[in-house]
Amino acid sequence: MADAVDDDLYQRAKRLLEPGDIELVGCLVHTELSGQQDLEMHELTVALNDIIAEHAGKGEAYIYAGNDSDEFSSNQFQGKTIENEEFVWECQQLLRGGSFDLVFYYEAGVEQEALADDIAALDHVEGVTLVP
Repeated sequence: MADAVDDDLYQRAKRLLEPGDIELVGCLVHTELSGQQDLEMHELTVALNDIIAEHAGKGEAYIYAGNDSDEFSSNQFQGKTIENEEFVWECQQLLRGGSFDLVFYYEAGVEQEALADDIAALDHVEGVTLVP
């Protein structure tokens, strides 16, 4: 990684992907968005939901904020399928160095490079780091 902040974020993201019920992979989405750009962050999260759901092949998904659960923290979200509320992705939005980094993880099997290319093409995205 380029610096200690990115290396720390990368290592934390890798720990989220440790073996569990399903095999997970993920990505770090580096943005230019500051803590004052709530609308832009919301719009980016909606666009990322659509892209990840498409690449995962799970159909249409919605964003669950966990407001009714004490297992969620602020700035933590899940993508779930509309049809049967199946897990598609989970995300944490972290403000680091004045801008947001988004940690996404999702079920393995997604073509990571193609997903990263589609994410990198979005507005406000400065880079994508894949986490195997």
